[in-house]
Amino acid sequence: MLKSIQKTKNRRYMQRKRRVRGNIFGCETTPRVTVFRSNKHFYAQAIDDTKGHTLAYSDGIKLGVKANKDGATTVAKDLGEKLKAAGIETIVFDRNGYLYHGVVASFAEALRESGIKF
Repeated sequence: MLKSIQKTKNRRYMQRKRRVRGNIFGCETTPRVTVFRSNKHFYAQAIDDTKGHTLAYSDGIKLGVKANKDGATTVAKDLGEKLKAAGIETIVFDRNGYLYHGVVASFAEALRESGIKF
């Protein structure tokens, strides 16, 4: 791929990320759940922005899943269990600049099915 095309893609991703992140803020009672996806793996974590601490996280590598819809569903169920164990039922969802479709949408739906509200 040409360097100019990749620079444009990275710039547009960072614009989406800043736009989404500028409007949301997580606290201890309603943390911000952010996702990261690569070509091979999928990660998610719940963050308390007032203290800057991670309250719960789920890692696709440790679960042994790939970065597809089934893997994202597994990560969401694991994170939902951890959030419920911590006593958290309401979150703020941060899609981290990714478009809301495919893997990110299946993660969000599975997190809702596990009983987390957002």
